[in-house]
Amino acid sequence: MSTSSTPRILEPMTFGGITARNRLWLPPMCMYSVEAQDGAVTDWHVTHYASRAVGGFGTIIVEATAVTPEGRLSPYDLGLWSDEQIAGQRRLVEAIHAGGAVAGIQIGHGGRKSGTAPWRPNVAGARTGTLEGWELLAPSAIPYPGHATPTELDEAGISRLVEAFAAAARHAVEAGYDVIEIHGAHGYLIHEFRSPLSNQRTDSYGGSAENRQRFALQVVRAVRESIAPDTVLDIRLSASDWEDGGVTGEETAVFSRELVEAGVDVLHISSGGNTPAPVPVGPGYQLPLAQRVRRAVAGTGVPVVGVGLIEEAAQAEQALVSGQVDAVAVGRAALRDPYLPLRWAADLGVRSWDQAPWPIQYWRGTWH
Repeated sequence: MSTSSTPRILEPMTFGGITARNRLWLPPMCMYSVEAQDGAVTDWHVTHYASRAVGGFGTIIVEATAVTPEGRLSPYDLGLWSDEQIAGQRRLVEAIHAGGAVAGIQIGHGGRKSGTAPWRPNVAGARTGTLEGWELLAPSAIPYPGHATPTELDEAGISRLVEAFAAAARHAVEAGYDVIEIHGAHGYLIHEFRSPLSNQRTDSYGGSAENRQRFALQVVRAVRESIAPDTVLDIRLSASDWEDGGVTGEETAVFSRELVEAGVDVLHISSGGNTPAPVPVGPGYQLPLAQRVRRAVAGTGVPVVGVGLIEEAAQAEQALVSGQVDAVAVGRAALRDPYLPLRWAADLGVRSWDQAPWPIQYWRGTWH
């Protein structure tokens, strides 16, 4: 049995001058698996990402990787603030490429949500509260509920962090990454600057939307200038705070056009994380936010990636066919099944070897 046409999720995707084999992305998800608390890649990371490359994802974005030591979300997070961390990252790139996927990495700073214990199920204190002695930096001295009060960054500190993002991007390029994703979501530093709920500054970085977005644009421009023109620049945004007085979908849609003008090649749209807001979580709950951004940047050629409890092949296919997004990022389901793209291809009736990303070693499993 074979299909007469390729499902949209399995069609190649070209962005920023590179082409991925399909429109399924593995979004960044922290493994909290650094062994020596030095930000270095371990064998676990290589196995984890290589499995999902072999499993058929078109683009893989490696988990949040800190641009400074204090910017780690936990002591067990990856980092790219040092030359010594490049070799391990190169191992990851080589493993991802060997599996046939585009290799990307998310660089970021946790801001007021840095320095927590690594998340683990059924572990008391995991990801709640700030570890003793951890230096927290933020746009304003407003703590995330249950965490320590951060130090408000001065302009010199802001400039240092802009350069830290640029330096981490250069390290990522040296490691061989095709895509650099700036983390501007989930209540971390860039998002904290964007949101009035966490940014109450009265200088040029606070107040108006233009001022609150200044730091993000400075980071984007610095990273763009620090990487080769053929390296894809991606940014992940929380499009909404889901709380009155916070970031809105409309504000993010308008801001997305500015990001494109600043040199962004891909927009990866998520939401929430800046406060413990009541998020209406459900299947595909963030896709309307991504669709709004996609409409805002229509005509620019910049694709929009959507994410948010996308659990079934038909659901992902519909998001693409209906024009909500240009690519679908699948997180939690991919933790359960590293070969999810292969299973989804079968779910959509694909049996032709040239339509799906089955490794030749697995072809015997493509039909009964």
